[in-house]
Amino acid sequence: MSNCLLLRGLSRESGHWGDFVAQMQAALPDISVESLDLPGTGRFYQKTSPNRIEAILETTRQQALQDGLLKQPIHLLAVSLGGMVAWEWLQRYPQEIQSAILVNTSFANLSRFYQRLRWQAYSQFVNALTSTDAYQRELAIVRMVSNRPDCERQTIAKAWAKLHQQRPISLSNSVKQISAAARYKPALIRPQVPVLLLNSFGDRLVSADCSAAIQQRYQLPLHSHPNAGHDLALDAPEWLIEQALNWLQKLPPSHACNLENLKSPDL
Repeated sequence: MSNCLLLRGLSRESGHWGDFVAQMQAALPDISVESLDLPGTGRFYQKTSPNRIEAILETTRQQALQDGLLKQPIHLLAVSLGGMVAWEWLQRYPQEIQSAILVNTSFANLSRFYQRLRWQAYSQFVNALTSTDAYQRELAIVRMVSNRPDCERQTIAKAWAKLHQQRPISLSNSVKQISAAARYKPALIRPQVPVLLLNSFGDRLVSADCSAAIQQRYQLPLHSHPNAGHDLALDAPEWLIEQALNWLQKLPPSHACNLENLKSPDL
């Protein structure tokens, strides 16, 4: 059985996937779907986050090794900052990766800083990072990353506030992650393994042009959702799973997994 490892973005942890992991697992019964926490988040919230993507990768990969998740080549599905970690992983250890799906990510040497964090979100972003009220912090975040109705975003913020109270990511670790993302300039070498890019035209945090810049530089496939926000797993989980399913089915034999029991998500 292959493993599909999920990587979240800035100041996020495994719990922020919500029901998405179970939904994806139901659609891919012959693939073990596992979420990883980056250092300084989730079950590692008391650890210090490195301030470079390369070091975040090494810590995350070592944990995956310890958890027995790298006994066979893996698939990666990674969002935003997680997408940078995934890119570094497939560049450094291509033999471990069967394929990767990168969602709404960006590179410092391909996009402007005001595209990687849209200027319209600056004040909300700062307020979210510095708020001492867990609910207000998470409400500000969910309003940046999701285009769902505000009544739904308030419900999500309550659940995320509980996560923050249980496993708070410190301001220091958030700043270190921001620094790592802001400086990440990967080598301009096309990856050796298949990579699919996904973005959202309704993303109000990161410009959809950032994924397009990666697509143009490396000549990779790019699929776009017409109106979802930055958090595709939250706003369009069925679409995201359908994209993953179609991608896995089209992989060349050397990168393919057992596809006999792949299921389309209920739409």
